[in-house]
Amino acid sequence: MGNAGERPNPRLRQQALGSAVGAGWVGVLGPALHSGAKMGCFTFIKVMMILFNLTIFLGGGTLLGVGIWVSVDGQSFVNIFGALSSSVLQVVNVGYFLIVIGSILLVIGFLGCCGAQKESKCLLIMFFSVVLIIFIAEIAAAVVALVYTGLAETLLRNLVTPLLKEKYGTDTSFTEIWNITMNEIKCCGLTNYTDFTGSPWYEETHGYPPACCGNQSPCNETLAAAKNVTGCFHQILEEIRTNAGVVGGVAAGIGALEVASMAVSMYLYCHLDKK
Repeated sequence: MGNAGERPNPRLRQQALGSAVGAGWVGVLGPALHSGAKMGCFTFIKVMMILFNLTIFLGGGTLLGVGIWVSVDGQSFVNIFGALSSSVLQVVNVGYFLIVIGSILLVIGFLGCCGAQKESKCLLIMFFSVVLIIFIAEIAAAVVALVYTGLAETLLRNLVTPLLKEKYGTDTSFTEIWNITMNEIKCCGLTNYTDFTGSPWYEETHGYPPACCGNQSPCNETLAAAKNVTGCFHQILEEIRTNAGVVGGVAAGIGALEVASMAVSMYLYCHLDKK
């Protein structure tokens, strides 16, 4: 009976009330905080996507500008960047190569940047598709170049040899680029000295570039055949194999960036409906 007459402890009542209120706030704010954390992660990834693709866009614009400059005034490019002439780029037309690469980067940067900023699923899936196509093309090109070197040489020969026969000796920029390349890499033509047979240079001098004879001049067919200087394709391929670690590291880095960009774009694409 004494227990029936006791009053409830005010402190216990206050604690119970506080626990109930706290549980209620947790029930209300918990999902909101969880949603806020998700939104914070989404916003962070979105901003990173915009900045990354803005950098790509600006880089593409720079390469496009340089490519146009090289196409218009290739001689000044050779004079300034002659030390770079031993790179693979000099086997083909540098200007057109940079224009193509710059244009592709501009498109990728635009799609990624605008897709993330406008939260457009259409632009994001286009970005993903373009990067995926480029990624697959790079793998295919690497396989062809490193495994099927004969096929790669045939493709390049069909592309480059007609240009040598048409432009070497008349196109100043083209001739200068090839001269610097052959002198620095110690090579001759794409395959060998016969690549220059029938070129304007051959028709005018009745011989071959001095690089095809170990920088001896005049360079006639007998001397060129005796010297048997390696073609630039095999020489460049040998340099790539010699520096396989560096080349592989750069290729792996580019591939990782492409995979990461595809993953981020797909993350944004899938989470737009969950915002």
